Amino acid sequence: MKTKTLRRDKVNIITLGCSKNMVDSEVLSGQLLANDIAVVHENKKLDHNIVVVNTCGFIDKAKEESINTILDQVELKRKGKLDKVYVTGCLSERYKNNLEDEIPEVDAFFGTMELPLILKQFEADYKTELVGERLLATPQHYAYLKISEGCNRTCSFCAIPLMRGKHQSRSIDDLVREAEGLVRKGVKEVMLIAQELTYYGLDIYKKRALPELLHRLADVQGLEWIRLHYAYPSKFPLEILDVMRERDNICNYLDMPLQHASNNMLKAMKRQITREEMEELVASIRERVPGICLRTTLIAGFPGETQEDVEELKGFLERMRFDRVGIFTYSHEEGTSAHDLVDDVPAEEKERRAQEIMEVQQEISYEKNQEKIGQVFKVLVDKKEAGRYLGRTEFDSVEVDNEVVVHSDRKLLPGNFYHVKITKAYDYDLEGEVVEV
Repeated sequence: MKTKTLRRDKVNIITLGCSKNMVDSEVLSGQLLANDIAVVHENKKLDHNIVVVNTCGFIDKAKEESINTILDQVELKRKGKLDKVYVTGCLSERYKNNLEDEIPEVDAFFGTMELPLILKQFEADYKTELVGERLLATPQHYAYLKISEGCNRTCSFCAIPLMRGKHQSRSIDDLVREAEGLVRKGVKEVMLIAQELTYYGLDIYKKRALPELLHRLADVQGLEWIRLHYAYPSKFPLEILDVMRERDNICNYLDMPLQHASNNMLKAMKRQITREEMEELVASIRERVPGICLRTTLIAGFPGETQEDVEELKGFLERMRFDRVGIFTYSHEEGTSAHDLVDDVPAEEKERRAQEIMEVQQEISYEKNQEKIGQVFKVLVDKKEAGRYLGRTEFDSVEVDNEVVVHSDRKLLPGNFYHVKITKAYDYDLEGEVVEV
């Protein structure tokens, strides 16, 4: 008579959406590991028996991807290849009741702030002494550092406050401790993320404390690059730039989503800033930090947007000449104030406008990259792929920005810095060779 072998649980975490979700998955992994539960990210071996899907609920495409991923895992469970399927993250926070009705095969749904409840499913304890500890899903030389949760802004298109709640800053001491721990693990670059960086500290210190946090992080020995993501333009605290200029290990890089440049659209989006004020801000930023790389993101097809608004946005891009631009098509989200407006731009037209806008930026990006030929940059090698080394300069963040194809006669080590002379330039990428300096 055969007896069934009791195998140890192994949990696979699938992360969808933004880097903030990635950090949440890493924290969950760290907690599971501390409770002696085997855990992996995006497991390709398929030797796990439990899956946690960390979902995104930001826009339609992200929601669709999340639903399809859940259904794929439920199908594996139906075939007997999985014992349990759990769902967490933003989609689950926002549509928990609907999802429970529509996909009853999922064993449990959890919101964005319910980590202790997830752990209970594994008869595991939430270990408060592990706050800041996590199992990195990124290569060991870079990591995301989430400095706050939630958002107090009321942008009309954004559902994030519905899913993540009000702004909650983490303390400077906790963040410095976490950064020191990351460096001990081999991390050389941290990317500061939040829904809104510049609001940091207002809730717990009653003042904008990002400059102080940056100084403290810049003091962490072994932290070579600190990168800033997601700054809000209205009432932007310019003293952040003074710290950036003063401290060598803070990258001359700022990711500041502007969303549009037509005053009609900015007002409808409740962005609390005008195009003229944005132009003044960009000029001030470049004056305070010469050579800074500015990245922004935009939305095409917001309700009421006209071709005239699109032309205004294109003109703005041509004048501002941002280094990096990303673009989303508008997604009509329940619970947002923009949902009361008529979603009057057809999907195909949204895509056409987004393409038209990006063609303007593509030309700007090509021209800016051509200017880099012959220059030498400090490059962090991320990986070797298809026989080529791929890296980034301080002006490029992971996945969203340019890559540098690095040529070398000698073996290069991912996670190490090299001086690279740029020999070729394309719309969005560079090529170069390692040189001795």
